Amino acid sequence: MNEYKDKILKVCNDICKNTLMETLEIEFIDVGENYLIAKMPVNSKVHQPDGVLHGGATVALAESVGSAASYVFLDGQKFFVRGIETSANHVKSISEGEVFARATIIHKGRTTQLWDIKVTDIEGNLISICKLTTIALPRA
Repeated sequence: MNEYKDKILKVCNDICKNTLMETLEIEFIDVGENYLIAKMPVNSKVHQPDGVLHGGATVALAESVGSAASYVFLDGQKFFVRGIETSANHVKSISEGEVFARATIIHKGRTTQLWDIKVTDIEGNLISICKLTTIALPRA
């Protein structure tokens, strides 16, 4: 199983080169039967002007991990995956360290998928909770 996990994580991290995910230093770190986890450093690159994590950066992390999870669990060779709706509730601020986003499937339909994404700090404190709806479109 570890070899399979390592392969999935390598693919997820490799496709992020020269993208927003690379700019934000998002790294995929764990995958399981129905979840994918990514982390992002919290520093001045992702701060809002008053020095705390910008909600937009948090949403970018959430959408990145949810979309990647759709790609992994829906066979990205057969489908294009696109986010079609994201919502977020930010419940706690953080100014330094790392945040972790865990995407867990709520609904896995043939066309649309619904993801629950919890963003936490290193101690497991909830920073944001996000929902992402993705659509899987057949590749031509």
